[in-house]
Amino acid sequence: MLSKDQIAQRIAKEVKNGQYINLGIGIPTLVANYIPDDMEVVLQSENGLLGIGPFPKEEEVDPDLINAGKQTISMLKGSVLFDSAESFAMIRGGHVHLTILGAMEVSENGDIANWKIPGKMVKGMGGAMDLVASAENIIVAMQHCSKSGESKLLPTCTLPITGVRCVKKIVTDLAVLEVDPKGGFILKERAPGVSVEEIESKTAGKLIINGEVPEMVF
Repeated sequence: MLSKDQIAQRIAKEVKNGQYINLGIGIPTLVANYIPDDMEVVLQSENGLLGIGPFPKEEEVDPDLINAGKQTISMLKGSVLFDSAESFAMIRGGHVHLTILGAMEVSENGDIANWKIPGKMVKGMGGAMDLVASAENIIVAMQHCSKSGESKLLPTCTLPITGVRCVKKIVTDLAVLEVDPKGGFILKERAPGVSVEEIESKTAGKLIINGEVPEMVF
């Protein structure tokens, strides 16, 4: 199974030159460390940052520079800071090409639940609802199963929904999957050493397998 860094490394292969990209809290923030040096993309954070670089080394940390997940970040040449109102105008205006989010559940028709577990304290949904409603492409980075071993890829979400029919692709510690517009998870790649049978057994939603499934390439 893949580590969190390997999930982020695989997702970085989905990034295209010239894109404006929002990285959600958790695994998605690690993607910044794997953007190729020869690729020009602009990373955005909803708390008002544009032009985020890789995570800083300890001696480079500036406590005043944090992303939406309150992690310290580095900024690249040409980076800008602005208020959250302007940041959300950028998001709602459709200027973010790709959003990479974590999730607690994804349904086989592309619904995502990632902001609340009933009965547990939550500060708010953050920018997730705006992001999934506005971005051109939504990729989810997540563990395939919960800590208790239950599948997080489901026929329908059981937790409060963040967005409906918005997820295009999912990268887990076991596999790369695309959401079929007609419903179902299309298995595109499997993690090194992981069998199709294991992925089948750990996917509660409809799994679509078309021929031989290759191992991921990093």
